[in-house]
Amino acid sequence: MTKFDRAGASGLRALACSTALSLAALVAGASMAGAAELNVYNWGEYINPEVLKKFEEETQIKVNLSTYSSNEEMLAKIQGGATGYDVVFPSVHMQDIMAKLDLLEKTDINTYEGFKNIDPAFLRAKSDPKGEYCLPYAWGSVGIFYNRTILGKDITGWKDLIETVKAKGLKFTLLDDMREVLAVGLMLNGHKINSTDPAELQQAADTIIAMKPDVAAFTYDTRPMVQSGDVAAGHFFVGAMVDVFGNEKDLGYVIPEEGATMYQEDACVLKSAPNKENAIKFLQFYTRPEIVALNVSQQTNGTANVPARELTPEKIKNSKEINPPAETMARLQIFEDLGPALRQLDRVWTKVKTAQ
Repeated sequence: MTKFDRAGASGLRALACSTALSLAALVAGASMAGAAELNVYNWGEYINPEVLKKFEEETQIKVNLSTYSSNEEMLAKIQGGATGYDVVFPSVHMQDIMAKLDLLEKTDINTYEGFKNIDPAFLRAKSDPKGEYCLPYAWGSVGIFYNRTILGKDITGWKDLIETVKAKGLKFTLLDDMREVLAVGLMLNGHKINSTDPAELQQAADTIIAMKPDVAAFTYDTRPMVQSGDVAAGHFFVGAMVDVFGNEKDLGYVIPEEGATMYQEDACVLKSAPNKENAIKFLQFYTRPEIVALNVSQQTNGTANVPARELTPEKIKNSKEINPPAETMARLQIFEDLGPALRQLDRVWTKVKTAQ
């Protein structure tokens, strides 16, 4: 081999080595980039962007936020093979369903020091009574958001609203949500919201069908419709208090005297999460009272984090709608996983939606 050949071979080996090192660096960089991400899948507009920004600043973990509009949409996407999501926020009954399907990772968040801030009354998931999997995130009631200028009065509940809109020729909206709407019919007839009794469900459906001439739409787009006066009121979540605080002269929110549902979402890590360590870091981050208070101040939901309640703005802290007294809490009911019996609700819901 000539001097030139040896030099050429040496150069090729050096180039190959350099290329290999570059590729290794790229792979390592890609791996580090992957490790420095968190993919959050939450309800639309259900987290203060400032919370995510603070998490990114403190941890150098990039947060990617995707949203859904219902528990069922979220579950269908994950069961349908969607990958890449790390943290999800199911309602309590959906958490129980996901636990049965073995979709949730055990995080041991209850062993983290910040978990002492959580009110044990909010460990509502039957599948997770100790908080070994998920962290209570937010809760609230589902009541009536109304325009008192259009109605000409404050209202006390469903019967009062229905009588008022009928007398004045006005309209209101109901949520496009099977369980929430049927729950209204059940409560108006004195039944529990988790009833699967066929006669009680039919009675609830008949009650809602009787309302339909006064119902403008089954929709989640309630807030702008009530604010503009296009409808007098709407079936909606307590998060509408953000609008009430902005215009207390015209707007109101009431937990109906007949009773109401309450929701609670928990922050859970998926078993399929590609960034489990980062996801657990986020759960730990969200036990901090000042972080929770930052979220609540924008979301106007209730929180299970006891110290955080004292850090929220006075209007929120003192709001009987956001933080109801004990006698009002006694009128609130939370959904449970109904299992196969859910098909009975599907049937009566179809009747409600198709009735003329």
